[in-house]
Amino acid sequence: MTQEAPNRPAEGVVSWNINTACNYRCSYCTQRFKDDRGRWSQDTPRFLAGFARLPGRWEVKISGGEPFVHPTLDEITLGLAKVGHRISIVTNFSASEKKLLAFVDSAKGRIGVFSCSLHLEYVTDVESFIDKAITIREALQSQRDPDLPAPSLNVTTVATRPTLPRLAALSSRFAERGVMFKVQPEKLDGGLAPYTETEQAQLVQLGGHNRTGQIAHRFTGQPCWSGNRYFILDDRGIAYRCYPARRHKMERLGDFLSDSFTLFDGPKPCPYPLCYCTVPIERGLMSRPSPVQQK
Repeated sequence: MTQEAPNRPAEGVVSWNINTACNYRCSYCTQRFKDDRGRWSQDTPRFLAGFARLPGRWEVKISGGEPFVHPTLDEITLGLAKVGHRISIVTNFSASEKKLLAFVDSAKGRIGVFSCSLHLEYVTDVESFIDKAITIREALQSQRDPDLPAPSLNVTTVATRPTLPRLAALSSRFAERGVMFKVQPEKLDGGLAPYTETEQAQLVQLGGHNRTGQIAHRFTGQPCWSGNRYFILDDRGIAYRCYPARRHKMERLGDFLSDSFTLFDGPKPCPYPLCYCTVPIERGLMSRPSPVQQK
């Protein structure tokens, strides 16, 4: 049954993949087969001019690759703050504490979500990872703008089948330290890894994909504000309605750096069999249908 679209979200969201470069090579990375893993958004002034043209306030979710290897990250962050947007980030958290704190400072209290990806193929000292996360969270709180929503920090990890048996204990440890911990199912060839029924139950017990209570999100036919109040932006300036749109090379919104960029005029039905991220759900871009788990 098709549900009605929710009310128009007051704040827009952009997921901006500012580079393909990354200092990690995780075996489960969805970008591991890219031919060019060294690209980065090089025309910072033109990108900032594009963000200044967006109507109203937007949350700009910066990711990559790994955004902290981008040479002008702090300049980008400061520029976004100056034009009145909020800044969120997704990072593998390998950057030095000094560099992370410089980013927090450049955002001028306008950080939304600081998402730290825990890659267990690279991180062996989880306690130090947690200590570092708490330090950054305290910096976010000390610099927050009281007129904006409170910033938050969370830690995510990909629930690969080899690491899944470890995640319940890790989740408990993060809870003991007061740090939000979320799991994300592994993506494979445009779908999800072939979890067994027992593994699916473990994922649900851990909260499902980013604590939504579900493993797979299927919204085909449901109206969604993606394309109007949300879009994906790559390092070259090409914009798409959402992550599935980019994967399928559909619903392109044009070149963000030129006059060809246009947003949809309102919510439109989702044409995709699987929603790869949880932004549309978490930001109120669509009404949640009845849970449908991966089969």
